[in-house]
Amino acid sequence: MNVILLSGGSGKRLWPLSNDVRSKQFMRIFKGKRGGYESMFQRMYRGIREVCPDANITIATSKSQVSGINNQLAEVFPGEEANLSIEPCRRDTFPAIALASLYLKDVCGIRPDEPIVVCPVDPYVERDYFEALKKLSDIAGKSESNLVLMGIEPSYPSAKYGYIIPDEKEDISRVSEFKEKPDEKTAEGYIQRGALWNGGVFAYRLEYVLEKAKELLGYDDYSGFRKDYSEAEKISFDYAVVEKEKDISVLRFKGLWKDLGTWNTLTEAMEENVIGSGVLSDSCENVHIVNNLDIPIFCMGIKDAVVSASPDGILVSDKHQSSYIKPYVDKFDDRVMFAEKSWGSYRVIDAEDESLTIKVTLNEGHKMYYHSHERRDESWNVILGRGKVLLDGKEWEVGPGDVVQIPAGAKHTITALSELQLIEVQFGKDIDVNDKIKYD
Repeated sequence: MNVILLSGGSGKRLWPLSNDVRSKQFMRIFKGKRGGYESMFQRMYRGIREVCPDANITIATSKSQVSGINNQLAEVFPGEEANLSIEPCRRDTFPAIALASLYLKDVCGIRPDEPIVVCPVDPYVERDYFEALKKLSDIAGKSESNLVLMGIEPSYPSAKYGYIIPDEKEDISRVSEFKEKPDEKTAEGYIQRGALWNGGVFAYRLEYVLEKAKELLGYDDYSGFRKDYSEAEKISFDYAVVEKEKDISVLRFKGLWKDLGTWNTLTEAMEENVIGSGVLSDSCENVHIVNNLDIPIFCMGIKDAVVSASPDGILVSDKHQSSYIKPYVDKFDDRVMFAEKSWGSYRVIDAEDESLTIKVTLNEGHKMYYHSHERRDESWNVILGRGKVLLDGKEWEVGPGDVVQIPAGAKHTITALSELQLIEVQFGKDIDVNDKIKYD
Protein backbone atom coordinates (compact mmCIF):
# COMPACT_ATOMS: atom_id res chain seq x y z
CA MET A 1 0.00 0.00 0.00
CA ASN A 2 1.27 3.47 -0.95
CA VAL A 3 0.10 6.21 1.40
CA ILE A 4 0.53 9.99 1.23
CA LEU A 5 0.03 11.55 4.66
CA LEU A 6 -0.84 15.24 4.45
CA SER A 7 0.88 17.06 7.31
CA GLY A 8 0.37 20.80 7.05
CA GLY A 9 -1.33 23.77 8.63
CA SER A 10 -0.60 25.70 11.79
CA GLY A 11 -3.58 24.55 13.89
CA LYS A 12 -4.14 28.04 15.30
CA ARG A 13 -7.50 27.00 16.72
CA LEU A 14 -5.49 24.91 19.19
CA TRP A 15 -3.31 27.78 20.37
CA PRO A 16 -1.21 27.97 22.53
CA LEU A 17 -0.11 24.35 22.04
CA SER A 18 0.19 24.62 18.26
CA ASN A 19 1.94 27.08 15.97
CA ASP A 20 3.54 27.19 12.50
CA VAL A 21 6.43 24.97 13.64
CA ARG A 22 4.70 22.73 16.19
CA SER A 23 1.36 22.09 14.49
CA LYS A 24 -1.52 20.31 16.20
CA GLN A 25 -0.57 16.89 14.84
CA PHE A 26 2.59 16.94 16.99
CA MET A 27 0.85 17.65 20.31
CA ARG A 28 1.40 14.70 22.68
CA ILE A 29 -2.03 14.34 24.30
CA PHE A 30 -3.11 10.70 23.78
CA LYS A 31 -2.12 7.79 26.01
CA GLY A 32 0.38 5.66 24.10
CA LYS A 33 0.68 1.87 24.17
CA ARG A 34 4.05 2.06 25.92
CA GLY A 35 2.90 4.51 28.56
CA GLY A 36 3.42 8.24 28.28
CA TYR A 37 1.74 10.32 25.60
CA GLU A 38 1.75 10.25 21.83
CA SER A 39 0.71 12.72 19.15
CA MET A 40 -1.84 12.51 16.32
CA PHE A 41 1.05 12.03 13.89
CA GLN A 42 2.55 9.15 15.89
CA ARG A 43 -0.86 7.55 16.35
CA MET A 44 -1.62 7.73 12.62
CA TYR A 45 1.78 6.43 11.50
CA ARG A 46 1.69 3.55 14.00
CA GLY A 47 -1.86 2.61 12.98
CA ILE A 48 -0.88 2.28 9.30
CA ARG A 49 2.18 0.20 10.18
CA GLU A 50 0.14 -2.17 12.38
CA VAL A 51 -2.36 -2.93 9.59
CA CYS A 52 0.15 -2.89 6.72
CA PRO A 53 3.76 -3.30 7.96
CA ASP A 54 5.27 -2.94 4.49
CA ALA A 55 3.29 0.19 3.53
CA ASN A 56 5.23 2.84 1.62
CA ILE A 57 4.37 5.97 3.64
CA THR A 58 5.26 9.37 2.18
CA ILE A 59 4.65 12.49 4.27
CA ALA A 60 3.76 15.64 2.33
CA THR A 61 4.80 18.52 4.56
CA SER A 62 6.55 21.90 4.82
CA LYS A 63 10.21 22.29 5.74
CA SER A 64 9.26 23.86 9.09
CA GLN A 65 7.81 20.51 10.22
CA VAL A 66 10.66 18.23 9.12
CA SER A 67 12.48 18.24 12.47
CA GLY A 68 9.28 17.49 14.41
CA ILE A 69 8.42 14.61 12.07
CA ASN A 70 11.90 13.05 12.32
CA ASN A 71 11.97 13.35 16.12
CA GLN A 72 8.52 11.90 16.66
CA LEU A 73 8.99 9.07 14.16
CA ALA A 74 12.23 8.08 15.91
CA GLU A 75 10.31 7.72 19.20
CA VAL A 76 7.85 5.13 17.85
CA PHE A 77 9.99 3.49 15.14
CA PRO A 78 13.69 3.93 16.04
CA GLY A 79 15.92 3.76 12.99
CA GLU A 80 13.13 4.32 10.44
CA GLU A 81 13.75 7.33 8.22
CA ALA A 82 10.81 9.48 7.22
CA ASN A 83 10.00 9.52 3.50
CA LEU A 84 9.31 13.21 2.87
CA SER A 85 7.90 15.26 0.01
CA ILE A 86 8.76 18.77 1.22
CA GLU A 87 6.86 21.81 -0.02
CA PRO A 88 9.17 24.83 -0.52
CA CYS A 89 6.18 26.98 0.53
CA ARG A 90 2.50 26.38 1.28
CA ARG A 91 0.21 26.21 -1.74
CA ASP A 92 -2.83 24.19 -0.47
CA THR A 93 -3.65 20.52 -1.02
CA PHE A 94 -3.75 20.15 -4.83
CA PRO A 95 -0.17 21.36 -5.42
CA ALA A 96 0.98 19.39 -2.34
CA ILE A 97 -0.61 16.14 -3.59
CA ALA A 98 0.68 16.72 -7.11
CA LEU A 99 4.21 17.30 -5.78
CA ALA A 100 4.03 14.15 -3.63
CA SER A 101 2.73 12.12 -6.58
CA LEU A 102 5.62 13.31 -8.76
CA TYR A 103 7.95 12.45 -5.88
CA LEU A 104 6.57 8.90 -5.82
CA LYS A 105 7.18 8.56 -9.57
CA ASP A 106 10.61 10.20 -9.87
CA VAL A 107 12.24 9.54 -6.48
CA CYS A 108 10.54 6.37 -5.19
CA GLY A 109 10.09 4.67 -8.56
CA ILE A 110 6.39 3.85 -8.06
CA ARG A 111 4.74 2.53 -11.22
CA PRO A 112 2.02 4.72 -12.81
CA ASP A 113 -0.62 1.97 -12.45
CA GLU A 114 -0.12 1.52 -8.68
CA PRO A 115 -2.87 2.75 -6.30
CA ILE A 116 -2.14 5.68 -3.98
CA VAL A 117 -4.11 6.51 -0.81
CA VAL A 118 -4.12 10.12 0.44
CA CYS A 119 -5.24 10.98 3.96
CA PRO A 120 -4.74 13.77 6.51
CA VAL A 121 -2.43 13.05 9.42
CA ASP A 122 -4.67 14.37 12.20
CA PRO A 123 -8.10 12.66 12.51
CA TYR A 124 -8.89 10.68 15.66
CA VAL A 125 -9.59 7.12 14.50
CA GLU A 126 -9.25 3.47 15.50
CA ARG A 127 -8.01 0.29 13.83
CA ASP A 128 -11.03 -0.11 11.51
CA TYR A 129 -10.04 3.18 9.83
CA PHE A 130 -6.64 1.81 8.87
CA GLU A 131 -8.22 -1.39 7.60
CA ALA A 132 -10.51 0.82 5.50
CA LEU A 133 -7.45 2.59 4.05
CA LYS A 134 -6.11 -0.76 2.89
CA LYS A 135 -9.49 -1.66 1.39
CA LEU A 136 -9.61 1.73 -0.33
CA SER A 137 -6.22 1.01 -1.90
CA ASP A 138 -7.41 -2.38 -3.15
CA ILE A 139 -10.57 -0.86 -4.63
CA ALA A 140 -8.61 1.91 -6.41
CA GLY A 141 -6.28 -0.68 -7.93
CA LYS A 142 -9.20 -2.61 -9.43
CA SER A 143 -11.85 0.10 -9.95
CA GLU A 144 -12.70 1.67 -13.27
CA SER A 145 -13.36 4.96 -11.45
CA ASN A 146 -10.69 7.65 -11.56
CA LEU A 147 -11.15 8.47 -7.86
CA VAL A 148 -12.34 6.43 -4.90
CA LEU A 149 -13.36 8.52 -1.89
CA MET A 150 -13.90 7.49 1.71
CA GLY A 151 -17.28 8.78 2.89
CA ILE A 152 -17.84 9.32 6.61
CA GLU A 153 -21.30 8.72 8.09
CA PRO A 154 -22.35 12.27 9.15
CA SER A 155 -23.32 13.02 12.77
CA TYR A 156 -24.98 16.38 12.11
CA PRO A 157 -25.31 19.03 9.35
CA SER A 158 -21.98 20.86 9.20
CA ALA A 159 -20.58 23.61 6.99
CA LYS A 160 -17.01 22.42 7.71
CA TYR A 161 -17.08 19.43 5.35
CA GLY A 162 -17.74 18.62 1.74
CA TYR A 163 -20.58 16.19 0.98
CA ILE A 164 -20.49 13.03 -1.12
CA ILE A 165 -23.87 11.95 -2.49
CA PRO A 166 -23.77 8.25 -3.46
CA ASP A 167 -26.07 6.57 -5.97
CA GLU A 168 -26.79 3.71 -3.56
CA LYS A 169 -26.62 2.83 0.14
CA GLU A 170 -24.19 -0.04 -0.45
CA ASP A 171 -20.72 -0.04 1.18
CA ILE A 172 -19.22 0.77 -2.23
CA SER A 173 -21.20 2.96 -4.61
CA ARG A 174 -20.85 5.26 -7.55
CA VAL A 175 -21.05 8.98 -6.68
CA SER A 176 -23.80 11.09 -8.23
CA GLU A 177 -22.63 14.46 -6.83
CA PHE A 178 -19.85 16.02 -4.78
CA LYS A 179 -20.56 19.33 -3.03
CA GLU A 180 -17.84 21.30 -1.27
CA LYS A 181 -18.72 22.88 2.12
CA PRO A 182 -22.34 24.07 1.80
CA ASP A 183 -24.17 26.06 4.49
CA GLU A 184 -25.83 24.06 7.28
CA LYS A 185 -29.35 24.24 5.85
CA THR A 186 -28.16 22.92 2.47
CA ALA A 187 -26.07 20.28 4.26
CA GLU A 188 -29.18 19.05 6.08
CA GLY A 189 -30.86 18.50 2.73
CA TYR A 190 -27.85 16.55 1.46
CA ILE A 191 -27.91 14.31 4.53
CA GLN A 192 -31.59 13.54 3.90
CA ARG A 193 -30.49 12.34 0.45
CA GLY A 194 -28.00 9.95 2.07
CA ALA A 195 -24.91 12.15 1.72
CA LEU A 196 -21.64 11.34 3.47
CA TRP A 197 -18.99 13.66 4.86
CA ASN A 198 -15.83 14.08 2.84
CA GLY A 199 -13.03 13.37 5.33
CA GLY A 200 -10.27 14.24 2.87
CA VAL A 201 -9.42 10.56 2.26
CA PHE A 202 -9.27 9.21 -1.28
CA ALA A 203 -7.37 6.89 -3.58
CA TYR A 204 -6.34 6.86 -7.23
CA ARG A 205 -3.94 5.17 -9.57
CA LEU A 206 -0.78 7.27 -9.67
CA GLU A 207 -1.10 8.00 -13.38
CA TYR A 208 -4.38 9.86 -12.76
CA VAL A 209 -2.86 12.65 -10.65
CA LEU A 210 0.26 12.71 -12.84
CA GLU A 211 -2.04 13.55 -15.76
CA LYS A 212 -3.81 16.24 -13.67
CA ALA A 213 -0.45 17.74 -12.68
CA LYS A 214 0.52 17.98 -16.33
CA GLU A 215 -2.88 19.30 -17.43
CA LEU A 216 -3.56 21.84 -14.64
CA LEU A 217 -0.09 22.75 -13.42
CA GLY A 218 2.04 22.17 -16.51
CA TYR A 219 4.58 19.82 -14.91
CA ASP A 220 5.40 16.13 -15.24
CA ASP A 221 8.64 15.99 -13.22
CA TYR A 222 9.31 16.40 -9.50
CA SER A 223 12.44 18.56 -9.65
CA GLY A 224 10.98 21.00 -12.19
CA PHE A 225 7.73 21.47 -10.28
CA ARG A 226 9.50 21.84 -6.94
CA LYS A 227 11.76 24.51 -8.41
CA ASP A 228 8.78 26.59 -9.59
CA TYR A 229 6.45 25.56 -6.76
CA SER A 230 5.88 29.10 -5.44
CA GLU A 231 4.21 30.02 -8.75
CA ALA A 232 1.53 27.32 -8.42
CA GLU A 233 -2.03 28.47 -7.73
CA LYS A 234 -3.23 28.03 -4.14
CA ILE A 235 -6.16 25.66 -4.56
CA SER A 236 -7.49 22.59 -2.76
CA PHE A 237 -7.63 19.14 -4.35
CA ASP A 238 -11.40 19.14 -3.78
CA TYR A 239 -11.96 22.32 -5.82
CA ALA A 240 -9.33 21.64 -8.48
CA VAL A 241 -10.06 17.97 -9.13
CA VAL A 242 -12.85 16.27 -7.16
CA GLU A 243 -15.69 18.71 -7.93
CA LYS A 244 -14.94 18.47 -11.68
CA GLU A 245 -14.47 14.69 -11.85
CA LYS A 246 -17.48 12.70 -13.09
CA ASP A 247 -16.05 9.21 -12.61
CA ILE A 248 -15.96 8.72 -8.80
CA SER A 249 -16.81 5.89 -6.41
CA VAL A 250 -17.14 6.03 -2.63
CA LEU A 251 -16.37 3.59 0.18
CA ARG A 252 -18.75 4.12 3.12
CA PHE A 253 -16.97 4.26 6.52
CA LYS A 254 -19.12 3.69 9.62
CA GLY A 255 -16.41 3.63 12.29
CA LEU A 256 -15.08 6.24 14.70
CA TRP A 257 -13.81 9.38 12.99
CA LYS A 258 -13.32 12.75 14.64
CA ASP A 259 -11.84 15.93 13.23
CA LEU A 260 -9.95 17.34 16.24
CA GLY A 261 -9.61 20.86 14.91
CA THR A 262 -10.79 22.80 17.97
CA TRP A 263 -10.32 22.54 21.72
CA ASN A 264 -13.95 21.50 22.03
CA THR A 265 -13.55 18.44 19.78
CA LEU A 266 -10.03 17.66 21.00
CA THR A 267 -11.00 17.41 24.65
CA GLU A 268 -13.82 15.00 23.72
CA ALA A 269 -11.13 12.53 22.61
CA MET A 270 -8.85 12.99 25.63
CA GLU A 271 -8.77 10.08 28.08
CA GLU A 272 -7.78 12.30 31.01
CA ASN A 273 -9.00 15.69 32.16
CA VAL A 274 -5.52 16.88 33.17
CA ILE A 275 -2.28 16.59 31.21
CA GLY A 276 0.75 18.14 32.86
CA SER A 277 0.83 19.93 36.20
CA GLY A 278 -2.77 20.72 37.13
CA VAL A 279 -5.55 20.09 39.63
CA LEU A 280 -9.34 20.29 39.25
CA SER A 281 -11.50 20.79 42.35
CA ASP A 282 -14.66 18.72 42.82
CA SER A 283 -16.69 21.84 41.97
CA CYS A 284 -15.47 21.78 38.33
CA GLU A 285 -17.59 20.17 35.61
CA ASN A 286 -16.41 19.21 32.11
CA VAL A 287 -13.10 21.05 32.47
CA HIS A 288 -9.80 20.06 30.85
CA ILE A 289 -6.27 21.26 31.62
CA VAL A 290 -3.37 20.82 29.20
CA ASN A 291 -0.24 22.32 30.71
CA ASN A 292 3.20 22.34 29.06
CA LEU A 293 4.69 24.67 31.67
CA ASP A 294 6.55 23.79 34.87
CA ILE A 295 4.16 25.79 37.06
CA PRO A 296 0.89 24.26 38.35
CA ILE A 297 -2.61 25.25 37.25
CA PHE A 298 -5.52 24.97 39.70
CA CYS A 299 -9.15 25.30 38.55
CA MET A 300 -12.03 25.77 40.95
CA GLY A 301 -15.78 26.16 40.42
CA ILE A 302 -15.80 26.47 36.62
CA LYS A 303 -17.73 24.51 33.99
CA ASP A 304 -17.38 23.54 30.32
CA ALA A 305 -13.95 25.12 29.97
CA VAL A 306 -10.47 24.39 28.67
CA VAL A 307 -7.29 25.79 30.21
CA SER A 308 -4.13 25.36 28.17
CA ALA A 309 -0.66 26.74 28.84
CA SER A 310 2.61 26.62 26.90
CA PRO A 311 5.62 28.90 26.39
CA ASP A 312 3.58 30.60 23.64
CA GLY A 313 0.80 31.72 25.99
CA ILE A 314 -2.16 30.76 28.20
CA LEU A 315 -5.74 30.10 27.09
CA VAL A 316 -8.76 30.09 29.41
CA SER A 317 -11.93 29.56 27.40
CA ASP A 318 -15.47 28.25 27.37
CA LYS A 319 -15.24 25.11 25.22
CA HIS A 320 -17.78 26.24 22.64
CA GLN A 321 -16.25 29.70 22.32
CA SER A 322 -12.77 28.17 21.81
CA SER A 323 -13.79 27.43 18.21
CA TYR A 324 -13.54 31.16 17.43
CA ILE A 325 -9.99 31.73 18.65
CA LYS A 326 -8.14 32.03 15.32
CA PRO A 327 -8.75 35.74 14.49
CA TYR A 328 -7.42 36.72 17.91
CA VAL A 329 -4.34 34.49 17.66
CA ASP A 330 -3.49 36.10 14.31
CA LYS A 331 -2.90 39.38 16.20
CA PHE A 332 -0.25 37.91 18.53
CA ASP A 333 3.52 38.14 18.11
CA ASP A 334 4.45 35.24 15.81
CA ARG A 335 7.75 34.49 17.58
CA VAL A 336 7.94 30.74 18.25
CA MET A 337 8.67 30.15 21.95
CA PHE A 338 9.07 26.37 21.73
CA ALA A 339 10.09 24.05 18.90
CA GLU A 340 11.40 20.58 18.20
CA LYS A 341 14.59 20.40 16.15
CA SER A 342 16.44 17.55 14.45
CA TRP A 343 18.81 17.44 17.44
CA GLY A 344 16.30 17.97 20.29
CA SER A 345 14.23 20.99 21.34
CA TYR A 346 14.43 24.55 22.64
CA ARG A 347 12.24 26.79 24.79
CA VAL A 348 12.49 30.57 25.15
CA ILE A 349 12.74 31.50 28.83
CA ASP A 350 13.13 35.28 28.62
CA ALA A 351 13.16 37.87 25.83
CA GLU A 352 14.54 41.40 26.25
CA ASP A 353 15.42 44.12 23.72
CA GLU A 354 19.08 43.08 23.49
CA SER A 355 19.09 39.55 24.91
CA LEU A 356 17.28 36.25 24.47
CA THR A 357 17.51 33.38 26.99
CA ILE A 358 16.75 29.85 25.81
CA LYS A 359 16.77 26.42 27.41
CA VAL A 360 18.21 23.94 24.91
CA THR A 361 17.89 20.13 25.14
CA LEU A 362 20.01 17.95 22.84
CA ASN A 363 19.26 14.24 22.50
CA GLU A 364 22.13 11.83 23.13
CA GLY A 365 24.35 11.41 20.06
CA HIS A 366 22.93 14.47 18.30
CA LYS A 367 24.52 17.82 17.52
CA MET A 368 23.67 21.25 16.16
CA TYR A 369 24.80 22.35 12.73
CA TYR A 370 28.31 23.81 12.65
CA HIS A 371 27.33 27.47 12.30
CA SER A 372 28.06 31.11 13.15
CA HIS A 373 26.15 34.35 13.76
CA GLU A 374 27.20 37.72 12.36
CA ARG A 375 25.27 40.07 14.65
CA ARG A 376 25.20 38.46 18.08
CA ASP A 377 27.37 36.93 20.80
CA GLU A 378 26.27 33.84 22.72
CA SER A 379 27.07 32.03 25.95
CA TRP A 380 26.27 28.41 26.84
CA ASN A 381 25.89 27.35 30.47
CA VAL A 382 25.71 23.55 30.75
CA ILE A 383 23.22 22.40 33.41
CA LEU A 384 22.85 18.66 32.70
CA GLY A 385 24.79 15.91 30.91
CA ARG A 386 28.04 15.94 29.01
CA GLY A 387 28.90 17.23 25.55
CA LYS A 388 31.72 18.04 23.17
CA VAL A 389 32.13 21.65 21.98
CA LEU A 390 33.72 22.61 18.67
CA LEU A 391 34.59 26.33 18.52
CA ASP A 392 36.61 27.68 15.58
CA GLY A 393 38.33 24.31 15.16
CA LYS A 394 39.12 23.75 18.86
CA GLU A 395 37.36 20.85 20.58
CA TRP A 396 36.83 19.99 24.27
CA GLU A 397 34.37 18.28 26.60
CA VAL A 398 31.97 20.14 28.88
CA GLY A 399 29.69 19.20 31.78
CA PRO A 400 27.41 20.81 34.39
CA GLY A 401 28.66 24.25 35.45
CA ASP A 402 30.87 24.80 32.40
CA VAL A 403 30.36 28.03 30.45
CA VAL A 404 31.26 28.54 26.78
CA GLN A 405 31.61 32.08 25.40
CA ILE A 406 30.93 32.41 21.65
CA PRO A 407 31.73 35.76 20.00
CA ALA A 408 29.96 36.93 16.84
CA GLY A 409 31.46 35.34 13.73
CA ALA A 410 32.85 32.28 15.56
CA LYS A 411 32.00 28.87 14.06
CA HIS A 412 30.54 26.58 16.72
CA THR A 413 28.56 23.45 17.49
CA ILE A 414 28.04 21.03 20.37
CA THR A 415 27.53 17.25 20.37
CA ALA A 416 25.55 15.55 23.16
CA LEU A 417 27.54 12.64 24.63
CA SER A 418 24.50 12.03 26.86
CA GLU A 419 21.21 13.91 27.07
CA LEU A 420 22.45 17.48 27.34
CA GLN A 421 20.72 20.58 28.67
CA LEU A 422 22.15 24.07 28.54
CA ILE A 423 21.04 27.66 28.95
CA GLU A 424 21.87 29.72 25.87
CA VAL A 425 21.91 33.52 26.18
CA GLN A 426 22.07 35.57 22.99
CA PHE A 427 23.35 39.17 23.18
CA GLY A 428 22.97 41.80 20.48
CA LYS A 429 20.98 44.78 19.20
CA ASP A 430 19.67 42.78 16.24
CA ILE A 431 18.78 39.25 17.39
CA ASP A 432 17.23 37.50 14.42
CA VAL A 433 16.49 33.80 13.87
CA ASN A 434 17.74 34.21 10.29
CA ASP A 435 21.19 35.40 11.44
CA LYS A 436 22.84 32.02 10.89
CA ILE A 437 25.50 30.75 8.49
CA LYS A 438 25.83 26.94 8.24
CA TYR A 439 29.05 25.10 7.41
CA ASP A 440 29.90 21.52 6.47
